[in-house]
Amino acid sequence: MKILNIVLSAFRALHRNKMRSFLTMLGIIIGVAAVIAMLAIGQGAEYSVEQQITALGTNVLIVLPGSQNTSGLRQAAGTMTNLTEEDAQAIMHECPAVSLLSPGTRSGGQIIAGNLNWAAGIEGTGPDYLEIRKWGIEYGEFYTEQDVKGAAKVCVLGKTVADNLFPESSPVGQNVRIRNVPFKVIGVLTKKGQNAMGQDQDDVVLAPYTTVTRRLTWYPYLRQILVSATSPANIPVAQKQITELLRMRHKIAPYDSDDFTIRNQADLASAATATTEILTILLASIASVSLLVGGIGIMNIMLVSVTERTREIGIRMSVGARGRDILTQFLIEALVLSLLGGITGIILGVGGSTAISAFAKWPTIITAFSIVLSFGFSIAIGIFFGFYPARKAAMLNPIDALRYE
Repeated sequence: MKILNIVLSAFRALHRNKMRSFLTMLGIIIGVAAVIAMLAIGQGAEYSVEQQITALGTNVLIVLPGSQNTSGLRQAAGTMTNLTEEDAQAIMHECPAVSLLSPGTRSGGQIIAGNLNWAAGIEGTGPDYLEIRKWGIEYGEFYTEQDVKGAAKVCVLGKTVADNLFPESSPVGQNVRIRNVPFKVIGVLTKKGQNAMGQDQDDVVLAPYTTVTRRLTWYPYLRQILVSATSPANIPVAQKQITELLRMRHKIAPYDSDDFTIRNQADLASAATATTEILTILLASIASVSLLVGGIGIMNIMLVSVTERTREIGIRMSVGARGRDILTQFLIEALVLSLLGGITGIILGVGGSTAISAFAKWPTIITAFSIVLSFGFSIAIGIFFGFYPARKAAMLNPIDALRYE
Protein backbone atom coordinates (compact mmCIF):
# COMPACT_ATOMS: atom_id res chain seq x y z
CA MET A 1 0.00 0.00 0.00
CA LYS A 2 2.88 2.30 0.86
CA ILE A 3 4.43 1.78 -2.60
CA LEU A 4 1.05 2.49 -4.21
CA ASN A 5 0.83 5.80 -2.35
CA ILE A 6 4.33 6.71 -3.50
CA VAL A 7 3.42 5.86 -7.14
CA LEU A 8 0.23 7.94 -6.94
CA SER A 9 2.20 10.81 -5.43
CA ALA A 10 4.70 10.58 -8.28
CA PHE A 11 1.92 10.69 -10.87
CA ARG A 12 0.37 13.74 -9.17
CA ALA A 13 3.72 15.53 -9.18
CA LEU A 14 4.19 14.83 -12.89
CA HIS A 15 0.60 15.81 -13.68
CA ARG A 16 1.11 19.24 -12.11
CA ASN A 17 3.68 20.01 -14.83
CA LYS A 18 2.20 18.22 -17.84
CA MET A 19 4.03 20.16 -20.55
CA ARG A 20 7.38 19.86 -18.80
CA SER A 21 6.83 16.14 -18.24
CA PHE A 22 5.95 15.65 -21.91
CA LEU A 23 9.00 17.55 -23.13
CA THR A 24 11.16 15.48 -20.79
CA MET A 25 9.68 12.27 -22.20
CA LEU A 26 10.19 13.46 -25.77
CA GLY A 27 13.86 12.50 -25.78
CA ILE A 28 13.00 8.95 -24.67
CA ILE A 29 10.13 8.77 -27.19
CA ILE A 30 12.35 9.81 -30.10
CA GLY A 31 15.19 7.54 -28.95
CA VAL A 32 13.05 4.40 -28.61
CA ALA A 33 11.21 5.07 -31.89
CA ALA A 34 14.52 5.66 -33.71
CA VAL A 35 16.13 2.48 -32.31
CA ILE A 36 13.13 0.33 -33.30
CA ALA A 37 12.93 1.88 -36.79
CA MET A 38 16.68 1.57 -37.42
CA LEU A 39 16.77 -2.05 -36.25
CA ALA A 40 13.73 -2.81 -38.43
CA ILE A 41 15.41 -1.27 -41.49
CA GLY A 42 18.72 -3.03 -40.80
CA GLN A 43 17.12 -6.43 -40.24
CA GLY A 44 14.94 -5.92 -43.29
CA ALA A 45 18.04 -5.22 -45.37
CA GLU A 46 19.72 -8.33 -43.95
CA TYR A 47 16.69 -10.47 -44.83
CA SER A 48 16.56 -8.97 -48.33
CA VAL A 49 20.24 -9.77 -48.96
CA GLU A 50 19.77 -13.32 -47.67
CA GLN A 51 16.78 -13.82 -49.97
CA GLN A 52 18.68 -12.50 -52.99
CA ILE A 53 21.64 -14.78 -52.28
CA THR A 54 19.30 -17.73 -51.74
CA ALA A 55 17.77 -16.92 -55.13
CA LEU A 56 21.15 -17.66 -56.72
CA GLY A 57 20.69 -21.28 -55.76
CA THR A 58 21.03 -23.66 -52.85
CA ASN A 59 24.15 -25.59 -51.79
CA VAL A 60 25.95 -23.87 -54.65
CA LEU A 61 29.65 -23.90 -55.49
CA ILE A 62 31.03 -21.95 -58.43
CA VAL A 63 34.22 -23.28 -59.99
CA LEU A 64 36.11 -20.62 -61.94
CA PRO A 65 39.38 -20.67 -63.87
CA GLY A 66 42.33 -19.39 -61.82
CA SER A 67 44.09 -16.05 -62.06
CA GLN A 68 46.60 -15.51 -64.82
CA ASN A 69 50.09 -14.23 -64.03
CA THR A 70 51.53 -12.12 -66.84
CA SER A 71 54.98 -10.50 -66.48
CA GLY A 72 54.66 -10.62 -62.71
CA LEU A 73 51.17 -9.08 -62.72
CA ARG A 74 48.54 -11.31 -61.13
CA GLN A 75 45.12 -10.77 -62.68
CA ALA A 76 41.65 -11.54 -61.35
CA ALA A 77 40.14 -14.99 -60.91
CA GLY A 78 38.72 -16.33 -64.18
CA THR A 79 41.46 -14.97 -66.44
CA MET A 80 43.05 -18.38 -67.14
CA THR A 81 41.73 -20.73 -69.82
CA ASN A 82 41.95 -24.15 -68.26
CA LEU A 83 38.46 -25.44 -67.37
CA THR A 84 37.16 -27.95 -69.89
CA GLU A 85 34.01 -29.92 -70.51
CA GLU A 86 35.96 -33.02 -69.47
CA ASP A 87 36.68 -31.39 -66.08
CA ALA A 88 32.95 -30.85 -65.60
CA GLN A 89 32.14 -34.45 -66.50
CA ALA A 90 34.84 -35.71 -64.14
CA ILE A 91 33.44 -33.64 -61.26
CA MET A 92 29.95 -35.01 -61.86
CA HIS A 93 31.06 -38.63 -62.00
CA GLU A 94 33.91 -38.71 -59.46
CA CYS A 95 32.73 -36.40 -56.65
CA PRO A 96 30.06 -38.20 -54.56
CA ALA A 97 29.12 -35.00 -52.67
CA VAL A 98 28.02 -33.35 -55.95
CA SER A 99 24.39 -33.87 -56.94
CA LEU A 100 23.90 -31.46 -59.86
CA LEU A 101 26.26 -29.73 -62.26
CA SER A 102 25.99 -27.20 -65.07
CA PRO A 103 28.97 -26.24 -67.24
CA GLY A 104 28.80 -22.59 -68.16
CA THR A 105 30.00 -20.10 -70.69
CA ARG A 106 28.77 -16.65 -71.59
CA SER A 107 28.55 -14.18 -74.39
CA GLY A 108 26.55 -11.13 -75.27
CA GLY A 109 25.01 -9.52 -78.26
CA GLN A 110 21.98 -8.13 -79.97
CA ILE A 111 18.94 -10.38 -79.97
CA ILE A 112 16.78 -9.74 -83.05
CA ALA A 113 13.13 -10.73 -83.43
CA GLY A 114 11.38 -9.34 -86.49
CA ASN A 115 11.81 -5.58 -86.45
CA LEU A 116 12.69 -5.47 -82.74
CA ASN A 117 16.05 -6.00 -81.10
CA TRP A 118 17.43 -6.11 -77.58
CA ALA A 119 20.96 -6.32 -76.15
CA ALA A 120 21.25 -9.04 -73.52
CA GLY A 121 23.68 -11.43 -71.93
CA ILE A 122 23.75 -14.95 -73.36
CA GLU A 123 24.42 -17.72 -70.88
CA GLY A 124 25.44 -21.16 -72.07
CA THR A 125 24.37 -23.70 -69.45
CA GLY A 126 23.57 -27.35 -68.90
CA PRO A 127 20.09 -28.84 -68.40
CA ASP A 128 20.49 -28.84 -64.57
CA TYR A 129 21.01 -25.07 -64.45
CA LEU A 130 17.44 -24.15 -63.49
CA GLU A 131 17.28 -26.73 -60.71
CA ILE A 132 20.58 -25.51 -59.25
CA ARG A 133 19.44 -21.88 -59.40
CA LYS A 134 15.91 -22.74 -58.19
CA TRP A 135 14.50 -20.99 -61.23
CA GLY A 136 11.32 -21.94 -63.05
CA ILE A 137 9.78 -21.83 -66.52
CA GLU A 138 6.76 -19.53 -66.84
CA TYR A 139 5.67 -21.18 -70.08
CA GLY A 140 7.27 -23.48 -72.61
CA GLU A 141 10.06 -25.89 -71.62
CA PHE A 142 13.78 -26.03 -70.95
CA TYR A 143 16.33 -27.72 -73.20
CA THR A 144 17.35 -31.30 -72.50
CA GLU A 145 20.59 -33.26 -72.31
CA GLN A 146 19.94 -34.33 -75.90
CA ASP A 147 19.83 -30.66 -76.98
CA VAL A 148 23.15 -30.08 -75.22
CA LYS A 149 24.83 -33.07 -76.86
CA GLY A 150 23.57 -32.04 -80.29
CA ALA A 151 24.36 -28.33 -79.79
CA ALA A 152 20.74 -27.57 -80.73
CA LYS A 153 19.92 -24.00 -81.76
CA VAL A 154 17.29 -23.50 -79.08
CA CYS A 155 17.06 -20.89 -76.33
CA VAL A 156 15.03 -19.79 -73.33
CA LEU A 157 14.36 -16.09 -72.76
CA GLY A 158 14.43 -14.17 -69.51
CA LYS A 159 11.27 -12.21 -68.72
CA THR A 160 12.84 -8.83 -69.54
CA VAL A 161 14.05 -10.01 -72.95
CA ALA A 162 10.72 -11.68 -73.73
CA ASP A 163 8.73 -8.56 -72.82
CA ASN A 164 10.89 -6.33 -75.03
CA LEU A 165 11.09 -8.60 -78.07
CA PHE A 166 7.57 -10.02 -77.97
CA PRO A 167 5.43 -7.38 -76.22
CA GLU A 168 2.13 -8.56 -77.71
CA SER A 169 2.62 -12.26 -78.45
CA SER A 170 4.05 -15.41 -76.99
CA PRO A 171 7.71 -15.96 -77.93
CA VAL A 172 7.51 -19.76 -77.62
CA GLY A 173 7.92 -21.39 -81.00
CA GLN A 174 9.19 -18.22 -82.65
CA ASN A 175 12.71 -17.57 -83.92
CA VAL A 176 15.28 -15.00 -82.85
CA ARG A 177 18.68 -14.25 -84.32
CA ILE A 178 21.80 -14.02 -82.21
CA ARG A 179 24.88 -12.94 -84.19
CA ASN A 180 23.11 -14.01 -87.38
CA VAL A 181 22.50 -17.49 -85.98
CA PRO A 182 18.81 -18.44 -85.84
CA PHE A 183 17.56 -19.82 -82.51
CA LYS A 184 14.15 -21.26 -81.75
CA VAL A 185 12.59 -19.97 -78.53
CA ILE A 186 11.31 -22.94 -76.51
CA GLY A 187 10.50 -21.25 -73.19
CA VAL A 188 10.34 -18.15 -71.03
CA LEU A 189 11.78 -18.02 -67.51
CA THR A 190 9.78 -16.89 -64.48
CA LYS A 191 10.54 -13.40 -63.23
CA LYS A 192 13.46 -13.39 -60.77
CA GLY A 193 14.16 -9.68 -60.28
CA GLN A 194 17.42 -8.04 -59.26
CA ASN A 195 20.31 -9.83 -57.63
CA ALA A 196 22.29 -8.64 -54.58
CA MET A 197 24.37 -6.38 -56.84
CA GLY A 198 21.31 -4.69 -58.35
CA GLN A 199 21.59 -6.43 -61.74
CA ASP A 200 18.47 -7.55 -63.60
CA GLN A 201 18.58 -11.34 -63.60
CA ASP A 202 15.75 -11.49 -66.15
CA ASP A 203 17.78 -9.69 -68.82
CA VAL A 204 19.32 -12.92 -70.09
CA VAL A 205 19.05 -15.57 -72.78
CA LEU A 206 19.86 -19.17 -71.86
CA ALA A 207 21.07 -21.70 -74.44
CA PRO A 208 22.94 -25.03 -74.34
CA TYR A 209 26.57 -24.33 -73.50
CA THR A 210 27.69 -26.47 -76.41
CA THR A 211 25.67 -24.31 -78.79
CA VAL A 212 27.16 -21.10 -77.38
CA THR A 213 30.75 -22.40 -77.59
CA ARG A 214 30.42 -23.92 -81.09
CA ARG A 215 28.17 -21.38 -82.82
CA LEU A 216 28.63 -18.04 -81.04
CA THR A 217 31.95 -17.72 -79.19
CA TRP A 218 34.12 -20.46 -80.74
CA TYR A 219 35.80 -20.53 -77.34
CA PRO A 220 36.45 -24.14 -76.27
CA TYR A 221 36.98 -23.52 -72.55
CA LEU A 222 34.35 -23.11 -69.84
CA ARG A 223 33.90 -19.81 -68.06
CA GLN A 224 32.58 -21.55 -64.96
CA ILE A 225 31.17 -24.79 -63.60
CA LEU A 226 28.10 -24.40 -61.41
CA VAL A 227 27.83 -27.19 -58.84
CA SER A 228 25.18 -28.12 -56.28
CA ALA A 229 26.21 -30.20 -53.27
CA THR A 230 23.99 -33.01 -52.03
CA SER A 231 23.18 -31.00 -48.87
CA PRO A 232 24.27 -27.81 -47.08
CA ALA A 233 26.36 -29.93 -44.70
CA ASN A 234 28.22 -31.45 -47.65
CA ILE A 235 29.29 -28.13 -49.20
CA PRO A 236 32.79 -28.28 -47.59
CA VAL A 237 33.07 -31.96 -48.57
CA ALA A 238 32.13 -31.22 -52.18
CA GLN A 239 34.59 -28.32 -52.26
CA LYS A 240 37.40 -30.56 -50.99
CA GLN A 241 36.56 -33.33 -53.48
CA ILE A 242 36.48 -30.90 -56.42
CA THR A 243 39.75 -29.30 -55.34
CA GLU A 244 41.56 -32.65 -55.09
CA LEU A 245 40.14 -33.86 -58.41
CA LEU A 246 41.04 -30.72 -60.38
CA ARG A 247 44.54 -30.55 -58.87
CA MET A 248 45.08 -34.12 -60.02
CA ARG A 249 43.62 -33.52 -63.49
CA HIS A 250 45.62 -30.31 -63.98
CA LYS A 251 48.79 -32.01 -62.69
CA ILE A 252 49.45 -29.40 -60.00
CA ALA A 253 52.44 -30.13 -57.77
CA PRO A 254 51.76 -30.50 -54.00
CA TYR A 255 53.20 -27.09 -53.07
CA ASP A 256 51.92 -25.15 -56.09
CA SER A 257 48.84 -22.94 -55.98
CA ASP A 258 45.53 -23.99 -57.53
CA ASP A 259 44.97 -22.87 -61.11
CA PHE A 260 41.23 -22.57 -60.39
CA THR A 261 38.99 -20.83 -57.85
CA ILE A 262 36.03 -22.27 -55.98
CA ARG A 263 33.53 -19.79 -54.59
CA ASN A 264 31.31 -21.01 -51.83
CA GLN A 265 27.78 -19.59 -51.84
CA ALA A 266 27.58 -20.04 -48.07
CA ASP A 267 30.68 -17.89 -47.59
CA LEU A 268 29.18 -15.22 -49.85
CA ALA A 269 25.99 -15.25 -47.79
CA SER A 270 27.94 -15.00 -44.52
CA ALA A 271 30.00 -12.07 -45.80
CA ALA A 272 26.92 -10.22 -47.07
CA THR A 273 24.89 -10.74 -43.87
CA ALA A 274 27.91 -9.76 -41.75
CA THR A 275 27.99 -6.45 -43.62
CA THR A 276 24.29 -5.80 -43.03
CA GLU A 277 24.66 -6.78 -39.36
CA ILE A 278 27.38 -4.17 -38.95
CA LEU A 279 25.12 -1.63 -40.67
CA THR A 280 22.26 -2.52 -38.32
CA ILE A 281 24.47 -2.11 -35.24
CA LEU A 282 25.75 1.22 -36.56
CA LEU A 283 22.23 2.52 -37.20
CA ALA A 284 21.00 1.36 -33.79
CA SER A 285 24.04 2.91 -32.07
CA ILE A 286 23.40 6.27 -33.72
CA ALA A 287 19.71 6.11 -32.77
CA SER A 288 20.54 5.17 -29.16
CA VAL A 289 22.30 8.52 -28.74
CA SER A 290 18.79 10.01 -28.62
CA LEU A 291 18.05 7.79 -25.62
CA LEU A 292 21.10 9.10 -23.81
CA VAL A 293 20.03 12.65 -24.57
CA GLY A 294 16.58 11.78 -23.21
CA GLY A 295 18.18 10.39 -20.05
CA ILE A 296 20.14 13.59 -19.53
CA GLY A 297 16.87 15.48 -19.95
CA ILE A 298 15.28 13.36 -17.22
CA MET A 299 18.20 14.06 -14.86
CA ASN A 300 18.00 17.78 -15.57
CA ILE A 301 14.27 18.03 -14.94
CA MET A 302 14.44 15.87 -11.81
CA LEU A 303 17.18 18.11 -10.38
CA VAL A 304 14.96 21.12 -11.07
CA SER A 305 12.06 19.30 -9.43
CA VAL A 306 14.14 18.53 -6.32
CA THR A 307 15.07 22.21 -6.04
CA GLU A 308 11.48 23.36 -6.49
CA ARG A 309 10.12 20.86 -3.94
CA THR A 310 12.80 21.23 -1.28
CA ARG A 311 10.33 22.66 1.26
CA GLU A 312 7.83 19.86 0.47
CA ILE A 313 10.58 17.31 1.09
CA GLY A 314 11.38 18.96 4.44
CA ILE A 315 7.73 18.82 5.51
CA ARG A 316 7.44 15.14 4.57
CA MET A 317 10.60 14.30 6.49
CA SER A 318 9.40 16.24 9.52
CA VAL A 319 6.20 14.13 9.71
CA GLY A 320 8.07 10.84 9.53
CA ALA A 321 9.10 10.18 5.91
CA ARG A 322 12.47 8.48 5.76
CA GLY A 323 15.24 9.14 3.25
CA ARG A 324 14.53 5.95 1.36
CA ASP A 325 10.87 7.01 0.97
CA ILE A 326 11.98 10.26 -0.66
CA LEU A 327 14.51 8.32 -2.79
CA THR A 328 11.82 5.89 -3.92
CA GLN A 329 9.37 8.68 -4.78
CA PHE A 330 11.76 10.59 -7.03
CA LEU A 331 13.13 7.39 -8.57
CA ILE A 332 9.59 6.30 -9.40
CA GLU A 333 8.90 9.70 -10.98
CA ALA A 334 11.95 9.27 -13.22
CA LEU A 335 10.90 5.69 -13.99
CA VAL A 336 7.35 6.76 -14.89
CA LEU A 337 8.73 9.34 -17.30
CA SER A 338 10.94 6.76 -19.01
CA LEU A 339 8.20 4.08 -19.03
CA LEU A 340 5.60 6.36 -20.61
CA GLY A 341 8.21 7.63 -23.06
CA GLY A 342 9.25 4.04 -23.88
CA ILE A 343 5.67 2.88 -24.54
CA THR A 344 4.92 5.90 -26.72
CA GLY A 345 8.25 5.42 -28.54
CA ILE A 346 7.44 1.77 -29.27
CA ILE A 347 4.11 2.74 -30.81
CA LEU A 348 5.76 5.44 -32.94
CA GLY A 349 8.65 3.14 -33.87
CA VAL A 350 6.37 0.34 -35.07
CA GLY A 351 4.16 2.82 -36.92
CA GLY A 352 7.18 4.56 -38.48
CA SER A 353 8.69 1.25 -39.62
CA THR A 354 5.41 0.24 -41.22
CA ALA A 355 5.14 3.62 -42.95
CA ILE A 356 8.72 3.37 -44.27
CA SER A 357 7.97 -0.09 -45.66
CA ALA A 358 4.73 1.09 -47.28
CA PHE A 359 5.86 4.38 -48.80
CA ALA A 360 9.61 3.96 -49.40
CA LYS A 361 9.23 0.29 -50.45
CA TRP A 362 12.09 -0.69 -48.13
CA PRO A 363 11.81 -4.06 -46.40
CA THR A 364 11.50 -3.69 -42.62
CA ILE A 365 11.31 -6.42 -40.00
CA ILE A 366 10.10 -5.58 -36.49
CA THR A 367 11.14 -8.22 -33.97
CA ALA A 368 10.20 -8.75 -30.34
CA PHE A 369 13.91 -8.48 -29.51
CA SER A 370 14.15 -4.91 -30.83
CA ILE A 371 11.04 -3.87 -28.87
CA VAL A 372 12.23 -5.50 -25.62
CA LEU A 373 15.73 -4.07 -26.10
CA SER A 374 14.45 -0.53 -26.65
CA PHE A 375 11.98 -0.74 -23.77
CA GLY A 376 14.56 -2.22 -21.41
CA PHE A 377 17.07 0.43 -22.43
CA SER A 378 14.54 3.20 -21.70
CA ILE A 379 13.87 1.77 -18.20
CA ALA A 380 17.60 1.50 -17.51
CA ILE A 381 18.08 5.10 -18.64
CA GLY A 382 15.29 6.26 -16.29
CA ILE A 383 16.78 4.44 -13.29
CA PHE A 384 20.37 5.47 -14.06
CA PHE A 385 19.72 9.15 -14.70
CA GLY A 386 17.01 9.41 -12.05
CA PHE A 387 19.09 7.98 -9.25
CA TYR A 388 21.34 10.99 -8.64
CA PRO A 389 18.49 13.55 -8.28
CA ALA A 390 16.55 11.06 -6.12
CA ARG A 391 19.56 10.50 -3.87
CA LYS A 392 20.16 14.24 -3.64
CA ALA A 393 16.55 14.67 -2.47
CA ALA A 394 16.89 11.84 0.06
CA MET A 395 20.08 13.33 1.53
CA LEU A 396 18.52 16.74 2.30
CA ASN A 397 18.62 17.90 5.91
CA PRO A 398 14.99 18.32 7.08
CA ILE A 399 15.74 21.56 8.98
CA ASP A 400 17.58 23.12 6.01
CA ALA A 401 14.78 21.95 3.69
CA LEU A 402 12.10 23.60 5.87
CA ARG A 403 14.03 26.87 5.85
CA TYR A 404 14.42 26.80 2.05
CA GLU A 405 12.59 29.63 0.28
